[in-house]
Amino acid sequence: MQLSATGYRLSTTSYRLPADRLHPGRGDFVMLSNVKMHGRLLIGLTLLLPFLMQCASTASTPAENRTETESAAITVEEMAPEGAEPPPDYEDQQWADIIAEARGQTVNWYMWGGQDNINNWINGFVADTLKAEYDITLNQVPLVDTVEAVNKVLGEVEAGVDADGSVDMIWINGENFHTLRQADLLYGPFSQFLPNSTYVNWDDPSVNTDLGFPVDYYESPWGKARMVIAYDTAKLAEPPTTIDSLVEWVKANPGKFTYPAPPDFTGTAFITHFCYQATGGHEQFTLEFDAQRFEEQFPACWDILNEIEPFLWREGQTYPESHARQQNLFANGEVYFDMAFNPAEASSMVSAGRFPETTRTFVFDSGTLANTHYVAIPVNSPHKAAAMVLANFLLSPEAQFSKADVENWGDFAAIEVARLPEEWQAQFDALPVGVATLPNEILDENRLPELPATWRIPMEKGWEENVLKQ
Repeated sequence: MQLSATGYRLSTTSYRLPADRLHPGRGDFVMLSNVKMHGRLLIGLTLLLPFLMQCASTASTPAENRTETESAAITVEEMAPEGAEPPPDYEDQQWADIIAEARGQTVNWYMWGGQDNINNWINGFVADTLKAEYDITLNQVPLVDTVEAVNKVLGEVEAGVDADGSVDMIWINGENFHTLRQADLLYGPFSQFLPNSTYVNWDDPSVNTDLGFPVDYYESPWGKARMVIAYDTAKLAEPPTTIDSLVEWVKANPGKFTYPAPPDFTGTAFITHFCYQATGGHEQFTLEFDAQRFEEQFPACWDILNEIEPFLWREGQTYPESHARQQNLFANGEVYFDMAFNPAEASSMVSAGRFPETTRTFVFDSGTLANTHYVAIPVNSPHKAAAMVLANFLLSPEAQFSKADVENWGDFAAIEVARLPEEWQAQFDALPVGVATLPNEILDENRLPELPATWRIPMEKGWEENVLKQ
């Protein structure tokens, strides 16, 4: 395993092509099993060039203005998927035209900034590669809560800032996607046109819907997640793997358990498991909110959460205000459990020396929530081209592989690895699994859908009124 120029692990078989043979749409790292494969690739490119140049000469698009060198660099790999409609304002254009427009732009990416390894990966590998390959400057704007970016977009549009907004891209969650989409403040559809979107399984309901709301290509996926619960085997040999057994454990071990207070994302996700069990399962919760059903069924959820509250950390008088605070409590040994939506997060924390080496993770026997995380582009972004190039790069095998490495981040791939060339599949298969990370066969079982956004907000308000304030 080697380090890239940015210091992030890529692979043992990465080759950097000469400058005159770069692939502008995919990056300049090409997986080759040997020199013979390299030769076949170059021969294939040579045979393909006359066809591509003929197509370029007959097309009537802004791409005609590309230099001869740029035209020769085009490969099928950087082209939009066959039949994909160009995004708004780019009708009759090619992906190469979007790249050309993006060069020299700065993309302001508003995103949650609460985890150092994620920030380091964004400002290192992603920013450096984006600059080197596309001359795009990445400016990460870290947030405590994604709603800060949503409010900025809402405020700017209300003030008449329709084309020169501050936000070019958002790492967005389901609730905020729903808010901006309902207000018609997201640019799109665009993600169907990204060349690397061919690696995405758009038929997967966990990809084509976000908190029950159709994505419709107004978001681009860049990672997947599954909630796991971390514990220290030095303090707890066998964790409680059902809701009922966890309730009994909490009552038998006062002060050693808590969870982040909703509307913290992790806290809301965690209590959703209790509410699913108390109300009879997730299948009944459709996108359309049913106020009568909510009033009839959710009190059973408040009852369970109130039952354990006196036995929580600080007797349930206060809750951790964030996932980061929950992590600190576990790291310091004040509580015996942490919970996270990244199955590899505990391993990353062990590697960083923050969590004990005896940390392991588990999921409930009945399943835990699984989701996809996305990026979206506000309608008033002034640098939509750069944002789309960034979204496409995040879906590239290079970025997804680097992101999946626990030494960089450990985030699960948003792409379907089986769709990649065999060389890349082998690289993903060879990635080391962290000491606290569950095997894929366990993580792929009993994946529960998230509560639709239309139910999520009432649940958060209901928790505040019926649990926190009681």
